[in-house]
Order: sequence, then C-alpha cells, then structure tokens
Amino acid sequence: MIRRALPVLAVAGLAACSSTPPPQTFPPLDYSYLPPITLRVATVNVTNAYVPDPGAATLLGQDPEPPANALLQVLNQRLLPSGAPGTASATIETASIDQIGSNLTGTLTVQLNVATPDGRHTGYTEASVTQTDPAPDPTSSYNQVQAALYQLTKELMDQMNTQLQYQIQHNLSVWVVGGASFNPNANASPGAPSGGPATGGIQAAPLAPPSPTAPGTPSNTLPGGISPTAIPPGPPIQLAPEGPSPAPTPPAPTAIPPAPTAPTAPAAPAAPAAPAAPTPPQVYNPNAGPGM
Repeated sequence: MIRRALPVLAVAGLAACSSTPPPQTFPPLDYSYLPPITLRVATVNVTNAYVPDPGAATLLGQDPEPPANALLQVLNQRLLPSGAPGTASATIETASIDQIGSNLTGTLTVQLNVATPDGRHTGYTEASVTQTDPAPDPTSSYNQVQAALYQLTKELMDQMNTQLQYQIQHNLSVWVVGGASFNPNANASPGAPSGGPATGGIQAAPLAPPSPTAPGTPSNTLPGGISPTAIPPGPPIQLAPEGPSPAPTPPAPTAIPPAPTAPTAPAAPAAPAAPAAPTPPQVYNPNAGPGM
C-alpha cells in the first residue's frame, strides 16, 4: 500500500509547486442580438484596411478578441442589403490599441459609402470612437494583460454600435429601408440629410447624440458645441438711475448769417445836352428908321 501511495503523493507535490495559473477563457463578443440596419442596396462589402505597426501588432496579438475581428463581425451582422440596386462599402480605417505611458488607448473608425449603380447618387458617413483605460502593472500576469485588453475592446465595441447607428440615422437616413423616401430619378442626392432619423430600418429606440464626456460629468458646452469660455465678455452695461427722465436740453440757437446783398446795376450815362441855336447877326440898314 505504501508503494502505491508514493506516486500519487509525488504528483500532488508537483502540482502544489506549480505557480502558473491555468489560461483564462474569454467568451467571444457577440452582438447578433442587436437589430440590423437594412440599406437600399444590393450588396454590402465589408473590408479591413487597418494595418498596425509592429509594436501595436504585438499588443493586439495578446488580445483575446482583437478589435478588428470584433468589428468585422459586427458590420457583417448589422449592415444588410435590401436587394435594391446599389452598393454599400464599409471600411475599417482604424482598429488600434496602443499603450501610452500608464494607459491603454483604443480607437475604432469605420467609413460607410453608398452609391446607385450609375453613380449619380451617393452617400457617406463615418463613425469613430476612442476609449482609454489604465494599463496593467508591469508585474501583471499574462491573464491580467489579456483581461485588460479584452475589457477595453468590449468598451470600444459598445460605443461603436451606438455611434454607427447614430451616424447612419442622421447622415444616410434616405438609404435606410423605412427611412425617408428615396426617388432614384430625383435630382436631390440621397446622401443629404433628410431632416429626421430613420426608424423603420433600425428597430431600436432613438439614440441621443454620443457624448465624449464620461457619465456623470457635467457638460461645459452650450448647444452647438460652443464652450462658454470661448465667448468673450461684452462691454459693461450702464444702468440709468431710477426716477423721472430729465427733460432734454434744447440745442443752442445757431446765428443765421445775413443774406448777401444783391449787386447794384451801374447807372446809365446821361444824354449829352443839345447845343444852343446860333443867333443870326444883325445887319445895319442906314435907310431904316428908328425902330426898324
């Protein structure tokens, strides 16, 4: 009996000396429960255009659910074609996780383009999210590093599902089945906002605009994204004292200049006096009597 018990004790001792924890398992991120977004196109092409640098690739290799893989699955599950003529292209521009100092920062960016077969009507929107979490301690185990990366990816995906639906509702509503009506022969581009979110093609409650601030943080912006600190103060307002308004002071009379004197016309020259008639000379007649 003693000989039979020794091997069992030896195995138990080796297990006790082992300090390596068993590998942790993480369930795959699944968002198939979310309602699909049906677009007025015949095909939806989903591609991953993100190429990480060597440092980021090493970090992403430790993530049990790399962001690009999770995002590809979500886009294929949620963006569905309706069969109408046209094409939609969803491109993953960024699906990164980087360690900056003592933080892990992840970024997801997706671009969505839609177009009619002839290319006369097109639409475009972009959804982008960023999340920062504390990085694991340098002495953390491999399981702890995986758990931190997995948690960050899950937070990014939760935000992306909300942001993607919001952007499509507000920028591509006419391309969504059940949204604004779309006439392919009209001159207006279907990519223009229709003035209201689509509701028929997205079976979900209306979403509020995503906020970059953390929950519970008071907003420091005015409607339209204007910061109160960006508005310069106006000039001080001078308030008039209470009481009857003083009578206005009449303006001082202005002296009226005398009217200019009209120029006097020059006097006409006097006519020259007529010359006196000459007196005829008297002729002496010796035969004339007195008084003749």
